[in-house]
Amino acid sequence: MKNILFVASEGVPFIKTGGLADVVGSLPKDIDKRYFDVRVVLPLYKCISQPMKDKMEYVSNFYMDFHWKNEYVGIFKAEIDGIKYYFIDNEFFFNGMKPYGDDVIFEIEKFAFFSKAALSILPVIDFRPDIIHCHDWQTGLVPVYLKERFQGSEFYRGIKAVMTIHNLKFQGKYDIKTVQDITGLPDYYFTPDKLGLYKDANLLKGGIVYSDAITTVSKAYAEEIKTEFYGEELDGLLRARANDLRGIVNGIDYDEFNPETDKYIPYNYNAINFRKEKVKNKKALQKELGLKEDEKVMMIGIVSRLTDQKGFDLINYVLDELCQDAIQLVVLGTGSEQYENSFRHFDWKYNDKVSANIYYSEPMSHKIYAASDVFLMPSLFEPCGLSQLMALRYGTIPIVRQTGGLIDTVEPYNKYESTGTGFGFLNYNAHEMLGTIREAEHVYYDQKREWNKMIDRAMAVDFSWKVSAEKYQEMYDWLRP
Repeated sequence: MKNILFVASEGVPFIKTGGLADVVGSLPKDIDKRYFDVRVVLPLYKCISQPMKDKMEYVSNFYMDFHWKNEYVGIFKAEIDGIKYYFIDNEFFFNGMKPYGDDVIFEIEKFAFFSKAALSILPVIDFRPDIIHCHDWQTGLVPVYLKERFQGSEFYRGIKAVMTIHNLKFQGKYDIKTVQDITGLPDYYFTPDKLGLYKDANLLKGGIVYSDAITTVSKAYAEEIKTEFYGEELDGLLRARANDLRGIVNGIDYDEFNPETDKYIPYNYNAINFRKEKVKNKKALQKELGLKEDEKVMMIGIVSRLTDQKGFDLINYVLDELCQDAIQLVVLGTGSEQYENSFRHFDWKYNDKVSANIYYSEPMSHKIYAASDVFLMPSLFEPCGLSQLMALRYGTIPIVRQTGGLIDTVEPYNKYESTGTGFGFLNYNAHEMLGTIREAEHVYYDQKREWNKMIDRAMAVDFSWKVSAEKYQEMYDWLRP
């Protein structure tokens, strides 16, 4: 039996801001319980919902040396779907209305505290992991502290660390003096071959340097981040660690995202009856959002954070042109003000064609996946992306830019061989994207049989967590002490 400990800053069903939480909540459930005991450590944020807090019970508390002070560390636990979760309680650090704030120094201090506390609670909860699986920069100091001070004790000796990079853009950087003062790490750790990067200390870099294995969330992204364009100044380090770096594509929860049983959508359907049933969801959504009720028009769905990374500058650039076509566009999400306002403007200008829903709602996202004919995702870079996997599951054809995880999960349509599960374009170019949308329109309107065969293929691919979990298990075995 191998003990695995996940350490992360968020996880479903307790707290979620993005795809990281889905991974941390779903992956442990699919790892084979006969061989692995997987547990999860999360911060006990004030903003976790009361019903979830009610499931937790108090375990113990102690005080820990941190940042020149004696800090309180409370431990709570809960069990959900057979997985044991532990929570680190400290009201000073985890008191915000959101899990993350804008004060960079405080964020670094908060997650340095969390990283040290996650290691310190292990003897108290009587769980000695063989492998600690860390996620993103917030846990970058776990491998560093493990090697720097905990390894000296018999209990911690020989524990291996894995670092998973969900998005290389976020690294936890600040000037060396401040970070050294917060973390209490000696000078030796802030050289360019360790946490130092130019004049800053970089927490994610520390996690990568001191981990025994590094993973990222798709095969193509693992290759891309070794290049200067995608490497965010860490490409040299990632090339040096290429033998320890692997890409494992994320999955989605096939019980939660299942058009046959989805409680959020008005008409359930499956791969056999979608030709008749799926379109009823489109009509229901058109009615709900005040769009022109026309079951034949091609509906394009977007569920996303509205940021530059997601390619919204491309959409913005050609939206007037696109709205001359026989399409409808339904957008759900929040983000940068310029894109929020731009979609509001187009909603006003093309009222029966464009619906801008500038908020986030889980039920509405499911309705859009089920109702749309195509799902648009023209990302500048995309470590894995989960939306296109959900779209495939609902028989909604993805149109993607071929980058990162989108290369690994969406096979572009080939009209000569009648293969593919979506449409792809290569260059980050607005008119190349528009041309690809129009190619999709052509197949949708003029080759209905081909279109339906593509939906058959899309709904048949398997991106459940079971497949990914097997690859993580292989890595854990590869790391066998």
